[in-house]
Amino acid sequence: MPEATVRTASADVRLAADYFDGYATVGLLAVVGVLFIAVAFVAGRLLRPVVPTPEKLLTYECGVDPVGEGWAHTQVRYYVYAFLYVIFAVDSIFLFPWATVFAAPGFGGATLVEMFIFLGFLAVGLLYAWKKGVLEWT
Repeated sequence: MPEATVRTASADVRLAADYFDGYATVGLLAVVGVLFIAVAFVAGRLLRPVVPTPEKLLTYECGVDPVGEGWAHTQVRYYVYAFLYVIFAVDSIFLFPWATVFAAPGFGGATLVEMFIFLGFLAVGLLYAWKKGVLEWT
């Protein structure tokens, strides 16, 4: 009996070593990557010339000297349109797997109810955006 216990223990140790060998490789690669980036930043800081002049400290805009203040007003509604588009595009992606599951035998009724609940949430979100006036382009 003691031999069987020793064999099992050594097999367990070997199994654990094989298991953690993959993690050690990934960890070593992560450490090498972080060191590589740190060395690149330190080398760049030590090797570059530092001669600040007023022209170098000036904001550069496509070859034209900046005029006025650095702050500009941006219409938020364009971001809202983009955000709504992304939401509905991602949600429409969920309809394709639903259609394949709906076609499978045994999933018809439950899948149909779940998808109508999902589409109901989308409709409520769209109704909310419409009521808030987000969809008006003026």
